Amino acid sequence: MSNWLVYALGFTAQLLFSGRMILQWLLSEKNKRIITPVIFWQLSLFASFLLFVYGYLRDDFAIMFGQALTYFIYIRNLQLQGEWLRFPRVLRLFLWIFPLLIVVYGFNNNEYNATRLFRNEDIPFWLLLLGSVAQVIFNLRFLYQWIYSERKKVSSLPIGFWLLSLLGSGLILIYAVIRKDPVLLAGHGFGLIMYIRNIYIHKNEIKG
Repeated sequence: MSNWLVYALGFTAQLLFSGRMILQWLLSEKNKRIITPVIFWQLSLFASFLLFVYGYLRDDFAIMFGQALTYFIYIRNLQLQGEWLRFPRVLRLFLWIFPLLIVVYGFNNNEYNATRLFRNEDIPFWLLLLGSVAQVIFNLRFLYQWIYSERKKVSSLPIGFWLLSLLGSGLILIYAVIRKDPVLLAGHGFGLIMYIRNIYIHKNEIKG
């Protein structure tokens, strides 16, 4: 696949990620409290699907790893909001097994192997480590959010989610600059603004 198509796929994913944040932010500004609409999780799942494919096509383990960490949490939040069963059964099955399918397909067709993933000549090991750590921190926000939501039995975005978003996104930006990845740079550069604003809204909500 040509590079411009690969980048188009990545930018589409980031636009969806940014779109969910803008919508969530606008609703939160309007209501003066943190709002988590159903479409936030729907866009998250679709964008994660596309970005996983983008990472696969770029032979970028850090991106694939990051999306794998949160993909199923998006599905769980849709379940908590009672929306998951609205998806057609065949689509639900495909979405559940998709990450496994693409990895198995890649290995079985010799498109990549463990050495190619972890020793990509375009990504030094220390940079791969930085990107992976950044993705872990960034995506821990959804692990934290998932545990918090399970305890509350309602899908919500607590203050810890936004703090982890800010820290993880900052590290991913460093990775993006060194990696010269315009997709990550554009997506996380914009995201920082949303994270800071949501922290501010949350603090005002507590004071109110």
